[in-house]
Amino acid sequence: MTKILIPIETSIGERRVSATPETVKKLKNLGCDVYIEKSAGELSGFKDFSYEENGGIIFTEQDFNPWKEVDIIFCIHCPDYEKLNKLKEGCLIIGLLNPFGNKDLAKLLSDFKLSAIALELLPRISRAQSSDVLSSQANIAGYKSVLLAASELDRYFPMLMTAAGTVQPAKVVVLGGGVAGLQAVATAKRLGALVFVSDIRPAVKEQVESLGAKFINLPEIDENPTESGGYAKAVSTKFLEEQRAILSKHLSEADVAICTAQVLGKKAPILINEKMLENMRPGSVVVDLAVAQGGNCVNTKQNQTVIKNGVKLIGASELPSSVPYHASSLYSKNLISLITPFINNGILNINKNDEIVLGCLISDKGAILQEKVFEIGGSN
Repeated sequence: MTKILIPIETSIGERRVSATPETVKKLKNLGCDVYIEKSAGELSGFKDFSYEENGGIIFTEQDFNPWKEVDIIFCIHCPDYEKLNKLKEGCLIIGLLNPFGNKDLAKLLSDFKLSAIALELLPRISRAQSSDVLSSQANIAGYKSVLLAASELDRYFPMLMTAAGTVQPAKVVVLGGGVAGLQAVATAKRLGALVFVSDIRPAVKEQVESLGAKFINLPEIDENPTESGGYAKAVSTKFLEEQRAILSKHLSEADVAICTAQVLGKKAPILINEKMLENMRPGSVVVDLAVAQGGNCVNTKQNQTVIKNGVKLIGASELPSSVPYHASSLYSKNLISLITPFINNGILNINKNDEIVLGCLISDKGAILQEKVFEIGGSN
């Protein structure tokens, strides 16, 4: 019988949990034993007794230590050295493992002979959509980024007609039309703002306009930016310079900029430079969701708010953790969707030739399968 462990997340600011009582019940129905570290779901709104009611086993290491027995670890972030050192050989770790350029992780997996699935590498194919953790969490980040901006802005979002006069709606510029960007568009529109979107992919224009926003036209140079595996490809320096020139005018009139543009495994492109910031209105707000990858805006700092020329620069890399209940619910459903096809009558049998597994299995019993990923130094 497959044994699965749900640990307490120890990363600073992390409030999510990798399994909810609902998903524990589903794992039990698959024939698995599920061990939940005491209070693992507390910050997400899930009590220990709810896990126990659904067949989970709550533990503390003082009582007994299942780390040496389990076959799978569900996690948000990779457990630390001490925890990994306790696991038996071949244990499978599934989570957001931050593999890009992470040679330390590769060494730990190799030394302890562990298997690992990095959810960042999940292929963007139709069959994998229900397991797409990045999309489910980006949706939350896009939604919360607008609420954060609205709370920090010095004016209303919607147009209001009052006895004292009419208040014009806020102008929001969203950089990047991926999952987070489109959710930011939808949320800003619901709050009554005028929304403009910049993206290097022409195909995004239709999606943007269907949400009621305006698409900012691309630079007219001999380059056709595309995407690969659902992610935007990096563009040339010349294209970025032209794009900034176009954005500069829109940002000078904007009240809010939401930055979501990222390239998988590489440093985020700088779309707002010093000069562009100088032209923004004092009191305006920039929320940079790409700050963990270097940021789309200069001077943004991870999990900090910086004032530059009167503009609030918010480095918001942990927004899904600020909505922990639903972020955990969606994340855990993604994991269930991923693992269910490989568990039969309680027995785990990973098909290493499966297209989804091939894309995100980075280690098999300590054998590193995607060495190029660990060599990339762009994002971390």
